Amino acid sequence: MIACFLLTALSSSVCARDIFVDNVAGDDRRKGESPEINARAGGPCRSIRRALELAERADRVVIANTGQPYHESLTLQAGRHSGLPSRPFTIVGNGATLDGSAPVPRDAWEQVEGNIFRFRPRRATFQLLFLDGKPAPRRMVDRSQGFPELEPLEWCLLDRTVYLRVDKDRLPHQYDLSYTSLQVGITLYEVRHVLVTDLVVQGFQQDGVNAHDSAFDTTLVGLTCRGNGRSGISVGGASRVKIYASLVGNNGTAQVRTEGFSRTEIINCDLIDAAHAPATVREGGQLTIQNDAAGS
Repeated sequence: MIACFLLTALSSSVCARDIFVDNVAGDDRRKGESPEINARAGGPCRSIRRALELAERADRVVIANTGQPYHESLTLQAGRHSGLPSRPFTIVGNGATLDGSAPVPRDAWEQVEGNIFRFRPRRATFQLLFLDGKPAPRRMVDRSQGFPELEPLEWCLLDRTVYLRVDKDRLPHQYDLSYTSLQVGITLYEVRHVLVTDLVVQGFQQDGVNAHDSAFDTTLVGLTCRGNGRSGISVGGASRVKIYASLVGNNGTAQVRTEGFSRTEIINCDLIDAAHAPATVREGGQLTIQNDAAGS
């Protein structure tokens, strides 16, 4: 029995491979066996989702930074997306961007009065509006004060509806406006020994990264999680997550949030808080923050 277990572990380690992704030159009919197209290996996949379908225990998914965002949501779940203590299942981002935003459809806007327009996104519990690819100025709503007095190009969220004031004699479709559309950037569920590195995760309606439950020995290194509707990184359930050298800011209600019985370690990270979105929000779990520079 022990011999069989050791043989299985050894074979998994030996067979672990790299799967390459390129959203410009790739093709999801390929198996991602090489970073470039060639007759022998075929070439990269086009989507990260396809690479995860092909992946097995302890593999590495290597993402090309083409300058074009990857518009998709990822889920890592169970044994096939887990690694070994000596070789974690790894997503290598190479600085690429995972983007959950979408343009606001031209016909989605409805005039309320004057320069005030509104639209109702499909998911609106948490929401951000972007102008020219950056979070637009937001006015937080105090219901006791009634509808807020919006400045030009300022927006608010009220009753699951986005309200925007445009400039005089302008219409919403004359601006480059987008919103958080896809729900979560990377969901981790019931996985072990996972490493995610060097990836920008932005524009998701809920969280950039969500270790939902039982994500054990999960490490996030060099991530930038920004412009997500609820939080940049959320750790819940019984998950055990370490976050190193990451930048988390401009998220909707929290930069990093924890809940349940999770344990989260934040090491040498830059958490950019705001009045409506603190650096950390604890709704359960254990949270420790370490900054080596502060102690030197």
